[in-house]
Amino acid sequence: MDTNKRSIRRTLVMSGSSVLMAVTLSGCFDDGGGQQPDPMPTMTPAPTPTPTQTSYDVTACLQQEVAPGVAVADLIVPDTLTLDLSGASGFPNGRKLSDPVIDVTLAVIFLDLGTQSATTLAGLPLNPPSNDVAFQSSFPFLAPAQGSPPVTTATGTTFTFRSSSPDQYTRVDRMGMPAVSTALIGSDTKVAYNDADPADDASGTFVPELTEQLTGLTNALADDLIAAGLKPCATPS
Repeated sequence: MDTNKRSIRRTLVMSGSSVLMAVTLSGCFDDGGGQQPDPMPTMTPAPTPTPTQTSYDVTACLQQEVAPGVAVADLIVPDTLTLDLSGASGFPNGRKLSDPVIDVTLAVIFLDLGTQSATTLAGLPLNPPSNDVAFQSSFPFLAPAQGSPPVTTATGTTFTFRSSSPDQYTRVDRMGMPAVSTALIGSDTKVAYNDADPADDASGTFVPELTEQLTGLTNALADDLIAAGLKPCATPS
């Protein structure tokens, strides 16, 4: 009898455990409107903060001198290439074929010339050390064309600089100072700029555009210049 009681008790306990388990599971998967357990919260990673963009004031860049009494602003406004016959020849006083004019121009509008030389960028081992063919000692100074360039029948303009009057040609670009029209004049203003004259530059017509473009370029490049160990001429505003 005791054996039967123990067997029945064991059966009831096991049955009760099965019922309890079934009730518990039905509570988790009840489709009949039973109370659902609260869902586990989803862990959302904290967003990476967006770096604050530093804005720079380029006034010092335009005011710094590249030669005694000659500021950067004097070189780009008006956009002309000047030549002082009493000074040493070479960019920015005129231009030699071998002068790295783009590198020098970029240096004087971006770098602190009190810390770095105007030839800092030109001295980087990025450009060829010299022209692949030596320049000639007389006009036209450039070496003859290499290879076998295609010969085509001349078409288009018949303008001759020696005899045609100025009103017979059409200006397509102003290239007084390298990189001015190319880099410091925005796309929306290029046509107006190329149609204008240095007199318009001198009157200040394009000074806001030049300043805006230089500011935008400096804001984008200053951190790269600093990372390269260079000191920008612009100051955080």
